[in-house]
Amino acid sequence: MSKSKVISTDDILATLCHSVTEVLSSASANEISYSAMVQKITRTCMRPDIGCFVLFDGGFTGLVVTNFTAQAAMEIYGDYMRNMGMPEEEIAHSHLSDDVSNVMGELMNQIVGDFTSKVREQLHTSITQNQPKMMAINKQVQISVDTTMDRPQARRVTFTTSKQNIFYLELAMDKTEFIKLHDFDIIEAVDPDDIIENEAKHKAEKQKAADNAKASDADDDFMAELGL
Repeated sequence: MSKSKVISTDDILATLCHSVTEVLSSASANEISYSAMVQKITRTCMRPDIGCFVLFDGGFTGLVVTNFTAQAAMEIYGDYMRNMGMPEEEIAHSHLSDDVSNVMGELMNQIVGDFTSKVREQLHTSITQNQPKMMAINKQVQISVDTTMDRPQARRVTFTTSKQNIFYLELAMDKTEFIKLHDFDIIEAVDPDDIIENEAKHKAEKQKAADNAKASDADDDFMAELGL
């Protein structure tokens, strides 16, 4: 009998870390990495300068907290805005700006969406979450999941930006294991943005081919009029 594959809490944490690095690296056009060493903690907290928390429910229950230093938040925010083509004069210069909190909250929402999609594909279960909200804080705030956990586990992971600024992700969830009873194919989710981009590219190539053919026909007609 073949040995069943077990996916643990730390495997789920690794999936979440991949979502963080993929989304933020793509958004900022700079590399975001995380430490291979994970810290066991006893509680999750929101810490200065910018924090955010998201509650999960469904296939498993958990809490995700992200804590950014002002420098890390401003680096990611600024790189994202420039990557989007925003003029320098329209980019906020303080982490206390509402625009910074709104943009970082939207990026966190994208991270959560990517993570829930991966959970659905890889674990064949579904989770829902509340809307992430970033906020600037100047004091430590303890956050706990409003539900009973039989065997709660908490982890902290350190992330590093391309300019060596640090931010942290904390995950608290019940100790759980997903056991694969039989093999199955993981179907990757289709990104709507990729579909739109490919369709636009296809139309542009088709239009270019039509324009070239039209130009070629015009040249042939002109040569025919000259008797050549």
